[in-house]
Amino acid sequence: MSKIIKYVFYDIIKNKIVLAYTLFLLLLSIGLFNLGGSPDKAILSLLNLVLLTVPLISIVFATTHFYNSYEFMELLVAQPINRKKIFMSEYLGVACSLSGAFILGVGVPILVFGASLTGLYLLLTGVFITFIFVALAFLASVITRDKAKGIGIALMLWFYFALIYDGIILFILYAFADYPLEKATLVMTALNPVDLGRIIVLLNLDVSALMGYTGALYKSILGSLWGIGLAFGLMLLWILIPILSSRRIFSRRDL
Repeated sequence: MSKIIKYVFYDIIKNKIVLAYTLFLLLLSIGLFNLGGSPDKAILSLLNLVLLTVPLISIVFATTHFYNSYEFMELLVAQPINRKKIFMSEYLGVACSLSGAFILGVGVPILVFGASLTGLYLLLTGVFITFIFVALAFLASVITRDKAKGIGIALMLWFYFALIYDGIILFILYAFADYPLEKATLVMTALNPVDLGRIIVLLNLDVSALMGYTGALYKSILGSLWGIGLAFGLMLLWILIPILSSRRIFSRRDL
């Protein structure tokens, strides 16, 4: 299994798209820290970048890679290798290489210009989001063998979690404004990994006061180390559920 992971990892890090992704993150991060005025402002700008760009690149690249590696996986399946190991090796190879690109592109500028606990949370959030959306990409890929349909499903997942879901929450909050929805909002937040990552970083930037009573509720529940651990635990579930489901489908389907 480790040999397959290394092969996939080294194959991906030589990909021009991954190199361009790393360079893009690196240049943009350095630019934001030099123009942002303060590390907190730069981290806040980077947060918006991470929550939109990282999920999109992760889910599209991982879906495309899965379909392009289909013949390679068929060759491995013909060998005396467990299907689940093949699938997990592919997943870990893709997720680790994209996470490495993110850490190099964003982590180095944070370390140089704005090393802080908030910067560390931003890095962890980016890594978790990378693993989550690669898992969602693999789930979309095993659902259908049609590459165009698989990429379409992946893009719809990104569009839903990054854009549509927040609109749904705002509509619910507006429609039921006369009711106490603070705790319901917390539950709805747990159903979106992008929102979880946003709240983890924002609470450490002390901007929760601008969010009113809901922000104070987030601060009281997720503002402690136990709360941060709970939030990352929920994000871990967002990794495990899609990848274990897709692994089960892959191990049973006819290639």
